[in-house]
Amino acid sequence: MKRSFLLVMAVLIPTVLFAQGAKLAPELQRASGTQMVPVIVQYKSTTVTAQPSTMLLRGVTVTGQLGLINGVRALVPVGSLAGLASDPNVAYVSPDRLVRGRLNNATAGVLANYAWGIGLSGSNVGVAVIDSGIHEADDIKSATGNSRILASFDYTGEGSDDFYGHGTHVAGIIGGNGIASRCATCSVTIQGIAPNVNLISFKVLNRQGEGMESAVIQAIQAAIQLKATYNIRVMNLSLGHPVFESYKQDPLCLAVEQAWKAGIVVVVAAGNGGRDDTFGTAGYGMIESPGNDPYVITVGATNSKATPDRGDDVMTSYSAKGPSAIDHIVKPDIVAPGNRVVSLAAPAWLEMTYPQNQIPLSYYEIDGTGLSTDYFVLSGTSMSSAVVSGAAALMLQQDPALTPDHIKARLMKTAYKGLPRVVTITDNDATYTVQADIFTVGAGYLDVQGALLNKDKAQGVAKSPVAALDTTSGGAYFVVDTQTPWGKAAYSNRMPGATSSPTWEATTVWGPAAFASGAPPSGSSAMWGSSAMWGNSAMWGNSAMWGNSAMWGNSAMWGNSAMWGNQAMFSGEN
Repeated sequence: MKRSFLLVMAVLIPTVLFAQGAKLAPELQRASGTQMVPVIVQYKSTTVTAQPSTMLLRGVTVTGQLGLINGVRALVPVGSLAGLASDPNVAYVSPDRLVRGRLNNATAGVLANYAWGIGLSGSNVGVAVIDSGIHEADDIKSATGNSRILASFDYTGEGSDDFYGHGTHVAGIIGGNGIASRCATCSVTIQGIAPNVNLISFKVLNRQGEGMESAVIQAIQAAIQLKATYNIRVMNLSLGHPVFESYKQDPLCLAVEQAWKAGIVVVVAAGNGGRDDTFGTAGYGMIESPGNDPYVITVGATNSKATPDRGDDVMTSYSAKGPSAIDHIVKPDIVAPGNRVVSLAAPAWLEMTYPQNQIPLSYYEIDGTGLSTDYFVLSGTSMSSAVVSGAAALMLQQDPALTPDHIKARLMKTAYKGLPRVVTITDNDATYTVQADIFTVGAGYLDVQGALLNKDKAQGVAKSPVAALDTTSGGAYFVVDTQTPWGKAAYSNRMPGATSSPTWEATTVWGPAAFASGAPPSGSSAMWGSSAMWGNSAMWGNSAMWGNSAMWGNSAMWGNSAMWGNQAMFSGEN
């Protein structure tokens, strides 16, 4: 069924209908037909259990509780959507959307070797991997042979094993110990970032790599409830869906915020839409949900060029760029290796026909012949987010008292700022120009050694800032938020007679090269004000990207396209 996403001018409809529309997600506002649609209903009050009886009057079937976001999962007749939205107890109704999934050289590029050299391996830290499951492999066992997968939960009905391969690959990047690549004739150890971390698997993606948003929310809720049981301090979400509404209404964003506030570091893939020029933005504004949430750590992907030296590393062309649609949150927060990363293979995945992703035994065995059944290669921001999750586990082993805000701020402040300003990438006869601006690389390239050596503990909430446009200068700038460490620094430095405090200044965290000279009237530094990129009305004007036109009209945008990064996932760049 095709859904129409055309928006209706408010002046043409009664006020009551406008109010109902404001509580319906864009895809639901113009839905037609008689079919039942799966939705997530958020309520204003906390008495969720009392709501289903009132919903039955409209033919609604409640299929699950989502207490974490004060909501329920339900099947609703299209004809009842408007009536449901008119309920004064209902805050917002959105579709139960489909979500999909988005190392040796990777570990060296982020200087993980430093952590191993001082005895850090992620021991006793629990990482929740919300993905396609994790297959039991020797590389995720302890030194005594016990599995480091402490628990596995299935939300797909397929069982907890990984039949897609994505989750196992992600888990290997986070915590593989490389045992299958340690042999008398092995020249390379394929080891993850935190090789002794504990893993808790929440399977939400099926064998096609697809799952429902409500299942992800249920998994997040379970991880919060089990935090103390398994010492879950980090949550990896290498999945997402396009942004349809503000993060303040998005059910998935609301769920990850609850995990963050419960003391869990939430690491999210930025998405693989960096090549998408649907709106004439050259991949800008393509950050996916829940990576658009200002609390979480959103990660973009670099290309290690198959060398352990980060000096030749560049950004990938497919890594999604910010700012986020609708809210203009400055994303990603940080970048890490994500291109053609070698990690664990799931046997079921090897049955699929992706020969370009299998690696020869000779990759790590000097005398090896044939194809490896232990490892394979994937590309995408899914891989780079796993690298950052492993780094967070190392930091928490070193100092368990660190909060999610401490971790995020420290990772951003210590990130390497030396990525090339502009690179030209050719892939499959197509050429892409990528500039290392603040909406592409965030605060910079993950530096594990720098993060572990730094002892700063940021005050306040490390929310990613909002970008705005100064129409006078044509430059973008940060909207000051004094709740954040960088907002506090910027505010205090502007006070008359204040002593300069550059520790958490935006130019320190994001790097001086991310800012142009001059300042708009608000007092915040202008970002790339002279660049043609920011002169493009598609970013800040009345175009499809930020206006009320084709944003919801192009159904192909939200379909099974490159937005999900399949090309990047199964191939990658040279």
